[in-house]
Amino acid sequence: MAEKWTDARSAAGKRNPWLIVGVISLATFMEVLDTSIANVSLTHIAGGLSASQDEATWVLTSYLVANAIVIPISGWLSDVIGRKRYYMISVALFTGSSLLCGLSPSLPVLIFARILQGIGGGGLAPSEQSFLADTFPPKKRGQAFAAYGVVVVVGPVLGPTLGGWITDNISWHWIFLINVPVGIVSLLLVNAFVVEPKILQKERRERLKGGLKVDYVGFALVALGLGCLELTLDRGERDDWFASGFITTAAIVSVVSIIGLVLWELNRKDPVVNVRLLGNRNFAITIMFMVTTGAVLFGTTAIIPQMLQQVFNYNATNAGLALTTGGIATLIAMPIVGQLAGRVDTRALLVPALLLQAVALWYMSGWNTSISYGDASFGRLISAAGLPFLFIPITTAAYVGLRPDQTNDASALLNVARNLGGSLGIAISQAALIERGQYHQDRIVETLNPLNPEYVTGLDQLGRMIGGAADGTNAALAALYQQVQQQAQMLAYVDVYFGFMIFVLVIAPFGLFIRQGRGGGAHG
Repeated sequence: MAEKWTDARSAAGKRNPWLIVGVISLATFMEVLDTSIANVSLTHIAGGLSASQDEATWVLTSYLVANAIVIPISGWLSDVIGRKRYYMISVALFTGSSLLCGLSPSLPVLIFARILQGIGGGGLAPSEQSFLADTFPPKKRGQAFAAYGVVVVVGPVLGPTLGGWITDNISWHWIFLINVPVGIVSLLLVNAFVVEPKILQKERRERLKGGLKVDYVGFALVALGLGCLELTLDRGERDDWFASGFITTAAIVSVVSIIGLVLWELNRKDPVVNVRLLGNRNFAITIMFMVTTGAVLFGTTAIIPQMLQQVFNYNATNAGLALTTGGIATLIAMPIVGQLAGRVDTRALLVPALLLQAVALWYMSGWNTSISYGDASFGRLISAAGLPFLFIPITTAAYVGLRPDQTNDASALLNVARNLGGSLGIAISQAALIERGQYHQDRIVETLNPLNPEYVTGLDQLGRMIGGAADGTNAALAALYQQVQQQAQMLAYVDVYFGFMIFVLVIAPFGLFIRQGRGGGAHG
């Protein structure tokens, strides 16, 4: 049975708990902004550091791998180091490594700095969610997560636009250097206003009584398992997946290590990753939904602007702006969900939100090469309006039925699920786009042969429209091939949207099994 909620574990102490939301939002914004801000600057980074485009992608991969390794062990680190102290170390490391990124004279130095930045960034979100879960009673927790979620949503929306503007008008170095003043202010505010409750200090002393016991095997298995998994998902499409020995090896090491991690940690009294939490049916279901949310959110966020650039020849700025409407819808929906989350059955929010995602994806699967900018924005608007009704209820429901001392571990696993879902969504969608694009191109080309009278007539007419006999024929073939590629790419994107829709519809019924917090226990 969960204990009755008290403010004994609150990070606000005797202060207004909403102050904590404002304080931790600074570091949150800095980290989520930086996750997406570097993407649009890779070409400039490669040119500035005399590296190839492929070599420059390690700037992204190195951060993601370090992040993936640290997040699952962040709960253990919080318990051992102290939650406030660990959070401040994470902010300081992220800020200092951002300075090193901005001053990097070469690509190897930048990649090393990004690894440090990923280690620091990995400790932020789990600690922040733990702060909120312990600081707010169950009835107000939805509102707190909604306010926190606003920052999480604004960062990725502004990141590409801000990164592009800074790179074009100042220098790519400043996409990292802008973190420094924000990080310093965050450290000062956390030190002044965030409290380390006495009960957490007591639990830490009891834990360390008799010396610190470090699960070195668990650490190694986490690093190998999740590090290699992130490497496989992030580099797989670039390196032709399992045709690459490197990717194949990374995938095998990942699978073996993750299986070994689960078996090892189940038999540890003090596990570095508390996989036993997955034995709680409610928590396991929320983890599944967090993976789904991450896959849909990050997957569609990546491929919609990509589609607009590849198929419709939008520039990067206009393609990014097509997502802005969705960001506005999410911001409007966040406070509404916050008010409802503590009063309405979680299932009544979650299941309709999943069905709304399915509707948005069904709308996107009806797109063709004639859609307008408004059509693309409207599709994103439908999807984004429903995201808060997924993110907040899932996060709130995850803590229902858990003991107060399991908050740190639960927050860590929730963030692992979100990041893993995002990586899976992006990797699977990119692989599907290549495979389905080739499939549709082959089917279209089958009908384009001299034995097809419509093909001969159409090519002849197109050649006359373009000009001269030989030159006109060659130009007509080039124009026709360009149309074939465009149609094949568009059909591939439609297939991916349809696949996401089926995935969401299959997952949606499981939302009926999520427990509803009653508000009386420590975690509902």
